[in-house]
Amino acid sequence: MLNLFRTQSGPIRFPSVVASSFCVALALASQAASAAEVTVFTDRSVTLKSAENANVVRLDEAQEIEAGLAADLPADPHRAQAIVQERLKQGGARLQRDLASAWQGVADAWSLSVSTVPAVVVDRRYVIYGETDVARAVARIEAYRRAQP
Repeated sequence: MLNLFRTQSGPIRFPSVVASSFCVALALASQAASAAEVTVFTDRSVTLKSAENANVVRLDEAQEIEAGLAADLPADPHRAQAIVQERLKQGGARLQRDLASAWQGVADAWSLSVSTVPAVVVDRRYVIYGETDVARAVARIEAYRRAQP
């Protein structure tokens, strides 16, 4: 018998089979708790499947935000500058965060040498290109990782 816990009335004892199962479950739970970091680099043209648990980075998002800021500007550069400044002011901190986040995604893709979209990246180390089903891409990476010593 294995003494895993102690209460005020004494130790709680588990049969060794239960204790072994508990240890296996604990190991699996800790593995799940340290689940892989999944990031998908994509753009608006790609429809993803099973991306609920992934960080999705749209690489064209920064350009879309900037295009919105530059939409319908007059030809006069001074008036155009004033309008863009007003749009930036109206967007406030949220617009600044969105723009910074969008450009950070581009920088992350560049630092990981992502060359094609969609790219499913696991733990910033493994990548599957061209797979729109994120769960399938992650399963392929996990199978590869299990096969490696």
